[in-house]
Amino acid sequence: MKLATTRSVTLIGVKGAVIDIEVHIGGMPGFYMVGLPDVSLNEARERVRAAVLSSNEEWPLQRITVNLSPAWLPKRGSQFDLGLAVAILAAEGDVPPVATDDVVYIGELALDGRVRPVRGVLSAVLAASAAGLTRVVVPAANVAEARLVPDMSVLGVRSLGHLLALMRGEPVPDEPDDETDDPPAQTAVGGETVDMNEIAGQIEAKRAVEIAAAGRHHVLFTGAPGAGKTMLATRLPGLLPDLEAGESLEVTAIHSVAGVLAADQPLVTRPPLAAPHHSASVAAVVGGGGRVIRPGAASVAHRGVLFLDEAPEFRAGVLESLRQPLESGEVAIARVEAAATLPARFQLVLAANPCKCGFHGSTERDCVCPPDTVRRYQNKISEPMRDRIDLQLSVQAPNLATFEDDLAAAEPTKIIADRVAEARERAGKRLAGSAWRVNGDVPGPVIRRRFAPSAAAVEQLHRYVQKGTLSARGADRVLRVAWTIADLEGHDAPTSNDVNEAAGLRMGRQM
Repeated sequence: MKLATTRSVTLIGVKGAVIDIEVHIGGMPGFYMVGLPDVSLNEARERVRAAVLSSNEEWPLQRITVNLSPAWLPKRGSQFDLGLAVAILAAEGDVPPVATDDVVYIGELALDGRVRPVRGVLSAVLAASAAGLTRVVVPAANVAEARLVPDMSVLGVRSLGHLLALMRGEPVPDEPDDETDDPPAQTAVGGETVDMNEIAGQIEAKRAVEIAAAGRHHVLFTGAPGAGKTMLATRLPGLLPDLEAGESLEVTAIHSVAGVLAADQPLVTRPPLAAPHHSASVAAVVGGGGRVIRPGAASVAHRGVLFLDEAPEFRAGVLESLRQPLESGEVAIARVEAAATLPARFQLVLAANPCKCGFHGSTERDCVCPPDTVRRYQNKISEPMRDRIDLQLSVQAPNLATFEDDLAAAEPTKIIADRVAEARERAGKRLAGSAWRVNGDVPGPVIRRRFAPSAAAVEQLHRYVQKGTLSARGADRVLRVAWTIADLEGHDAPTSNDVNEAAGLRMGRQM
């Protein structure tokens, strides 16, 4: 009896599960695969056969039966190719038995035997480590990513022939590097390529960006085209502190599965920025897909910033789909064959024109939109969605008469980021021992019970609630922002000025 077993990993969302690849050889020629393989995995038979033959190895002229265990778990992707080839050759006795002992194989095979990089290697290696396995073989292009997992022995191979030579103790074949094997180009970026001192004026808007960074608050900028909304949003990630070690691994794993991990930066250390186009679908923004569940922009922005420019131009279903992750920090996706929970704890920044033409309320140009058109355009961002956004303010175009002086007086990102770090440190000490680290994450009931400001400080806030100009949820968010302002100012608790400033930033369009 010819029988061998190797291991690989299947990905469901951003989580991995170790799979046993069992191979039996015997009987009339044929190739059969069982254990819920998808179409791309069923096609592996042709890739693996061609790769084995191209590596000057013999292909068994008998029935090959492959079982992927556990059989109830869906298996998708081409990362099983390398483990499948090794299992077939091991069943034939062409590789040493030690090659299949507690080793996880991850990699796609080209027809000429090259091992191509695949998505999700970090998630796969983390799953192998969680299963108690300590050795993994990956494509050479994915080695740096795989080595991010502690206490894991990682072997990178360029081809099946390269791997077989190492297994047999033979000379490694001289093979040229394949430049086409680089992973996809990065589409999610950190926030330090642009500086706050490039924005002239905009004192209130820059103050709002600083508050948002200090407390992880969501923001809505409304203003005419050219007012600087995009400039403000894209500079927010630069004010955020570096990711901690665990956060870096978490974000890197998501980016790897999403296919946006830069080849020259295997570890994401800065908060990312994701900015999908307004034509993006629900699946592209929150994740999903057909048979394969992929992370969307909301998960790519995990621990960073999700920026939706021209927010009213997004389809209503896309904007409303963000309401769940704004509250829970994750996206739950269910399909017939699988379900996954994707991390999505991001800061949301929306930028919107005040009307279709963009100049409603502008002093520079006259608006040509009828009142009903203006109202319909503004209502594209629903009230329940607006209610979840802490800071809502109008952005005015900079004053051209004082532009140069304003630019010279603008503070650089580094100085503002230092203030943000100090404010976060104060909040961290106050929230020590709790499940929260920044003010924007603290639930409303906790704010009211444990961190309620003095009655005098919230007197005006209570009037807004009584008049109906502010909802109870909105009042809770004002208190969160007030605490962040207090942390920035070095106050032990929010003062009436802190609360009033927070209310102004929340209700600027209503006051």
